[in-house]
This record gives sequence, structure tokens and C-alpha cells, in this order.
Amino acid sequence: MEARSIPYAVAAAAALALAMSLWAVHGCTSGRDTPDEAHSNGRTSSEEASVAVFEGEVPVHTSAVDVQGDEVAVIQTAKGEIHIRFFPEDAPNHVASFIELAESGFYDGTTFHRVEPGFVVQGGDPYSKTGEGPVGTGGPGWRLKAEFNRRPHLEGTVAMARAQDPDSAGSQFYICLAPAPFLDGKYTVFGEVVEGMDVVKQLQPGDVMSSIRIEHRP
Repeated sequence: MEARSIPYAVAAAAALALAMSLWAVHGCTSGRDTPDEAHSNGRTSSEEASVAVFEGEVPVHTSAVDVQGDEVAVIQTAKGEIHIRFFPEDAPNHVASFIELAESGFYDGTTFHRVEPGFVVQGGDPYSKTGEGPVGTGGPGWRLKAEFNRRPHLEGTVAMARAQDPDSAGSQFYICLAPAPFLDGKYTVFGEVVEGMDVVKQLQPGDVMSSIRIEHRP
């Protein structure tokens, strides 16, 4: 990962301050701990698998997509393709919802807006392409009931980011760059990278997902 410039660092700090103020206003902090708890546990706030802030009532979504079990998501980026195999037996509604969004073109043009070296890359916020709100706080207009499972957070694990409410995942997802066992059982793991992990490790904040297509493989 290239060194960030001073202007980028200043902008990132401002964005973080804005996000924290939004979380305070709406009673939502993101991730495993509050910032104080993270500090007391010896971890920084960057080690949170954060995500969206929802304003008002957001409906719980149950996808109507009929998952066959042989689907693979292919994320196209300028740096190459990332192939994700799903775990429908462990997180059926998260898999179905992801496929629903991908097939509708929802993800096309969104970015990987967050890159934490040695931890995660995160993307899937519609605000990253529309500019309608602070990047990192957007979603599809629905939330998903948690499907926590026994899948561990390993390198290449794909899971849905969420706010403090366990049932607040939407469209933002993260890919682990290294094992993160302290996230196990607290976020819904719904897939894994089976090809293109080298591409994942090259991602920088702002890299675009030009498309996500769903393929069926034996």
C-alpha cells in the first residue's frame, strides 16, 4: 500500500470525525467494541469492522432470490478479478441478498472505500458512487437479520459489515486480509475469496468495483 499523502490523512481524519459524530447522534457505534472499549482492550478504532448509520426505520429484508448453491460472485476491478464462493448453508439470506443486489447492478461503480492493512478492505456503499451522503454510512434501504455462524474470520473471509445493532447489515461487505478471530460470531460470514486474493491485497481506498457478476459453477 502506498504511503498516504498529508492531504489524504487530513481528509481521512475529518471523515472519521464526521462519522463518529453521526454515530453519536444516532446511537450507533460500529463494530465489535465502542472506541473506549477498543482502547481498553489494546485495539484501535481502525480494527472495527464498521459500517452503516441508518436514519429512521429501515425494514428488515428477506430476499426472494432462489439460491442454487453453485453461485460464485466475480468482482471486476481495474487491478483484476476477485472470485467469491458463498456459504448459503450458513447465511442463506445474506447470500441471497448479496446476489440480488449484484444482479440488479447495485454494486456497479461503488468503491472499496476503506482499506486497513493487515485487517480488512471494505466496500459496497452506494454513497461512494452517488455522493448523496458520507461514504461509509450508506445502504440499500433495508437491513438484514443477523445470521451469525461458526465460520472463522480467516484471510479471504467475506462478511457483512454492520452497525451496533446486530440486525443492521445491508450492502457493505468486507474481506479479511489476515485472520481476525476477535470478529468471530459477531458478524455474518457469508463467503470466501477463492481466486484473486492477490488483487484484494493491492486494493487502495477509492478503487472501483466496475461490476459484480454472478456465475454458476459445478
